Order: sequence, then structure tokens, then C-alpha cells
Amino acid sequence: MVPETFDITAEGDVVLRLHVQPGAGRTAVMGTFNEALKVRVAAPPQGGRANDAVLALVADLLGVKPTQLELTSGASGRDKRVKVTGVEVDDVRRLIESAVDTGNAGAGPGVQRPVR
Repeated sequence: MVPETFDITAEGDVVLRLHVQPGAGRTAVMGTFNEALKVRVAAPPQGGRANDAVLALVADLLGVKPTQLELTSGASGRDKRVKVTGVEVDDVRRLIESAVDTGNAGAGPGVQRPVR
């Protein structure tokens, strides 16, 4: 069982808590860290490229469109919050658990996607 790594807004949106390692060798979900989903992205932190990579990873992980995502905090830090609209909480929980269990979910060369 993976600890909860997200909050639910009054409107029913999901806000993921992320701990991001930019400039990594590969883009992947690595597990959890301090009640956040730990992710690595290959993109460097310059020019917002790591933030774009984080949003792409979350979109891929949850099977949502980029327009359903909003970086709400942490644009210049490792700890970020990403709001996801139009998703079911149970689906988010299941997909996160699957990604953490496989330890290598997400987009990128040589990275296997979890079975959904």
C-alpha cells in the first residue's frame, strides 16, 4: 500500500504532491518521499524544461490531456503541486500504486509503462 501522495480539492480535483529530481538519466516514477510521489525527469531545470517534463510524465501516468494539468506551486523548486481535473480519485490511486510498484513508469526511452 502506497501512502497518499495527493490531496482532493473542494471541487473534486486531485492535487499531486511531487518531489522532483531534474537532470536524471531517465524520466520515471521512483516511489514516494515524505508523503510525495518521487519522480525523476531527464530534462534540466533551466527554462522550465523540467516542469514541462513533469507535466508530461503526470499526463502519461494518469492518461489525461495536458490541458487537464496545472502546476500550482513549486515552479522553481523540487517540491511541486500539480492539479489534475476530470479524474476519478480511485483511478489516480490505482495508477500511482501501479507506477510505484513497477518503479519505472513514465515516458522515456527504455522505460516500461505499467499495465492499466
